[in-house]
Amino acid sequence: MYKELAVALGLGAVVALVFLKKRKRVLKAQDGWWGVGACPQGPEDDSIRPFKVETTSEEIEDLHHRLDQTRSFPSLEDSQFHYGFNSRYLEKVVSYWRNDFNWRKQVDKLNKYPHFKTRIEGIDIHYVHVKPKNLAEGTHAVPLMMVHGWPGSFYEFYGIIPLLTEPSSPDDITFEVICPSIPGYGFSEAPRKKGFDTVCAAHIFNKLMKRLGFNQYYVQGGDWGSVITTNMAQLDPKAVKGLHINFAPPGQAGLFVMLSILFGRRFPKLFGFTEHDVKRLFPTIEKLVVDTLRESGYMHIQSTKPDTVGRGLNDSPVGLASYILEKFSTWTDPEFKNLEDGGLERKYSLDDLLTNVMIYWTSRCIISSMRFYKETFGKGLNQPHAKLPVYVPTGVASFPNEVVHSPKLWVTQKYHKLKTYTPMARGGHFAAMEEPQLLAEDVQNFVKIVEKRKKK
Repeated sequence: MYKELAVALGLGAVVALVFLKKRKRVLKAQDGWWGVGACPQGPEDDSIRPFKVETTSEEIEDLHHRLDQTRSFPSLEDSQFHYGFNSRYLEKVVSYWRNDFNWRKQVDKLNKYPHFKTRIEGIDIHYVHVKPKNLAEGTHAVPLMMVHGWPGSFYEFYGIIPLLTEPSSPDDITFEVICPSIPGYGFSEAPRKKGFDTVCAAHIFNKLMKRLGFNQYYVQGGDWGSVITTNMAQLDPKAVKGLHINFAPPGQAGLFVMLSILFGRRFPKLFGFTEHDVKRLFPTIEKLVVDTLRESGYMHIQSTKPDTVGRGLNDSPVGLASYILEKFSTWTDPEFKNLEDGGLERKYSLDDLLTNVMIYWTSRCIISSMRFYKETFGKGLNQPHAKLPVYVPTGVASFPNEVVHSPKLWVTQKYHKLKTYTPMARGGHFAAMEEPQLLAEDVQNFVKIVEKRKKK
């Protein structure tokens, strides 16, 4: 008996040691040099410079000339958005862009918040930094970095920033919000060397927060932003106090995930599946394979030969707009494919949609933004960060029309300190832009729980 007990205790100790060792693992990243040429000797210039979005008459005239020269091509009858962006509606968008859209006015809107640039690892990093104006005496703002994805930009957060920095309720947390542009997106400089993936971006953004004087902070993201902020938590779990994401694609399929796929439709309660989970996941072949293939053609292109298509989009504003705005249609609501106008103006204004397109157009960043897919996926799907759990407190806002749905069971396989998992009432992929109020409320709820201002 004693022998068996000793063996059991010994095995238990081994398992415990392995488990604890695994818990202590953090993601590793080395400093890089992404600028032109070799890394210079000496310390890096860590100055922070004010930045202002600007435009010129020449820039606007060039845009108008290209819009005037566009060659239209008719869509098939009764095709709506099933073949991509509908040509008839595209003509309306182009007409509005050419004749009614006021880029100078939108530039002023972009500049309503303070912009900055600072050089990190050889490239200029652009970010918007908004501090609360009326902070109550004796209180402090909670630093929060919010990271966008593709084909979005820092502008996605303009509707949610005031909700977080100037909350209406005295019981709410007041945030100090930092919204960077991913390197190669918007006004952040593009890497000049191969290999810049989500982990590299996360390493730079952790450096940015340290440079701004924050030892601990929260991070939030969707799309690529969710991967980058997850990597930030994996790289520096002591600095990232909490992680909130509104996009949680499934990681490596472990035993529980595979069992839930095989038996979840028949025994949903066994895996904690809701009616919405079942609707989004089954039948498996149609929902997880066919639908994914139908909507991921862009990803295959951008993960293999981004520069080829990118050159065409860089030259044609109409091509760029159709390529980007088609995603704002289908990723907001898959049923919008059945509408001739793609449902775009049901959720957004043309001014906001075209402002996001103009950030890509004026900064000429479409090619470098597309390369981000090749750099990340080109390294394979079995990278260290894909296998490493996240032990930072995590909150997930699960929007019903998100491109990829992950039920709570799947999320917990990677995020081991899941504090909140919220099935949202409505909304899709571009949550911060589409449903800023809902997202702000969920961020508030999550941070209050982590800060122990509210019970779970």
